[in-house]
Amino acid sequence: MDVVNQLVAQGQFTVLKQPLGFIKILQWIFAIFAFSTCGSYSGMLKMSVECKNRSESDLGIEVEFEYPFRLHQVYFDAPTCKGGKPERVFLVGDYSSSAEFFVTIGVFTFLYSMAALSVYCFLLEKYRENAKGCKIDFVVSAVFAFMWLVSSCAWAKGLSDVKTATDPEKVITFIEACDEQENRCREVYDPKVSGLNTSVAFGFINLILWIGNLWFVFKETGWMAAFSGTYVPSQEKQPAPESFDQGGYAQQDPYAGSQGGYQPEYGQQGGYTEEGGYSQGYEQQPTSYSNQM
Repeated sequence: MDVVNQLVAQGQFTVLKQPLGFIKILQWIFAIFAFSTCGSYSGMLKMSVECKNRSESDLGIEVEFEYPFRLHQVYFDAPTCKGGKPERVFLVGDYSSSAEFFVTIGVFTFLYSMAALSVYCFLLEKYRENAKGCKIDFVVSAVFAFMWLVSSCAWAKGLSDVKTATDPEKVITFIEACDEQENRCREVYDPKVSGLNTSVAFGFINLILWIGNLWFVFKETGWMAAFSGTYVPSQEKQPAPESFDQGGYAQQDPYAGSQGGYQPEYGQQGGYTEEGGYSQGYEQQPTSYSNQM
């Protein structure tokens, strides 16, 4: 009891109130409904064969069948109405593959949901560490969603075939005595397949739950932030530079002189002086003529 109390004390059961944990509980419950309604089914149909010779008639022929619906192994004895031994008649069809596949997916879903709930409650920090656990959970959830789609569709088709193969009106056609017009054959009891119809409905409900669960697990992986982050640079507006020096080049304003005057820079030492003369930056010697008159 101490170990149980410690686990309960360390558990983070608030996650069960969040969509990530709550939908996992629904998956666990509906997985039980799906495989139990299919795997525990047993049905019966009943017919009557009334021969011309009433002493040979059999008015209560019962045919029982059950999961996994290997109907080709199900048989019953019917009168021949000819005074001989009863003939053995077999049903037609083997629909075990789709039924067993459906039940197997339900069982594995039950086990995985229970394991995932344990991780959510007791190992949530490790589950979210580096998003490794979240990514594994997302991949497994995607696989289960696809498997529920395949198994539910396959079992829906298999159930339709089971209904056809166990229809008393069709089974009567397998009895040779019913081919004679003087003999009367009729159905007495149809098999009830409401439980099997419910199993198909639970299968598609599980499909919806697992597809919806993908979104909540995807939010835990961190992939959404990575995808949205790729568009951030294009959405952000670059700030305007405060000066031209921040743009990678330096450009002086030729009009920003200390005295407000125009100060061209030509790389020479000349300039305009206050005396009204123009200095070109080099000394100009007066021309002298050395020729003597």
